[in-house]
Amino acid sequence: MKEATFIQESHYLETMKNQVSPFWEKRQHGFYQGQKGVQLHWVSFTSPTHQKAIMVVNGRIESVHKYQELFYDLFCQGYDIYSFDHRGQGLSDRLTENSDIGHIEDFSDYVIDLDSITKKLITPMNYQDSYLLGHSMGGAIATQYVENHEHPYTALTLSAPMHGIHIQPWLKPLAGTISRYLSQRTSQPSYAFGQAPYHAKPFLNNLLTTCEIRYQWFRALYAVKPELQIGGASNHWVNQGLIGAKLCIEHAHSCVIPTLLLQGENDRIVDNNAHIEFQKRAPNCQLVTIKEAKHELLFESDTCRNQALSETLNFFHQHNK
Repeated sequence: MKEATFIQESHYLETMKNQVSPFWEKRQHGFYQGQKGVQLHWVSFTSPTHQKAIMVVNGRIESVHKYQELFYDLFCQGYDIYSFDHRGQGLSDRLTENSDIGHIEDFSDYVIDLDSITKKLITPMNYQDSYLLGHSMGGAIATQYVENHEHPYTALTLSAPMHGIHIQPWLKPLAGTISRYLSQRTSQPSYAFGQAPYHAKPFLNNLLTTCEIRYQWFRALYAVKPELQIGGASNHWVNQGLIGAKLCIEHAHSCVIPTLLLQGENDRIVDNNAHIEFQKRAPNCQLVTIKEAKHELLFESDTCRNQALSETLNFFHQHNK
């Protein structure tokens, strides 16, 4: 496989304007009814010359709009691209009266949505190979999906998957009980302790990425498209997120698909120790640590992002029919 080239910071804004934006405007998109009647927003980028596809499963507070650069880079490598907004965020139906609160009734709803979207968009196309790429919460969703459902995917890459949430050691034993108790005390979803409405945090000391130009791009995107914004999680989301992460590891023996797990060395959003535990239990999982990277490996500085994408594409190339 020849070495791939990706968008670089040195020409970032110019490339986003002159190449990525026209590409984005040609997307196919629509809505699909997911679990419990929730409308899910999806996008796709296809070419009659492509024989393989990637389904991208994004993380909490994210939207397909944020992933324009990634979709472009992957499409240019010969893949059809599919993705969607999770229930409760992006342009999909919100689940609370206060649409800023991140909420979910049951973590399994996310997994069933992925199964439904796959059957709608991927399965009918009969690709030579199709692959799954899940980031953060999307990584946990993708993990549970392949553990519990029949699927058409050849291989799976997990980018900083939420197999555990980064929590202070003293709070770990109590987090599940506290979040469940607080969730049951309120009739309407409310922000969990320490959570707040959406606001554009300054780049300095952010926990997501070391790449300022990519960080500022997606913050600007959310400013001009406020309908994409979503703030802190509800107590119930925290409780369900902890349960969902735990189940990923408990059922890791069922993750038989070839799996590449990428983690950031300096990630403070998810628990890197949970990745190690998952890798030990999963029968076909490789673990790669991206040095100096924070959480968002697909939006990191060039050195980290180039490695994450190269590792992913090489892994997919090695696993084809």
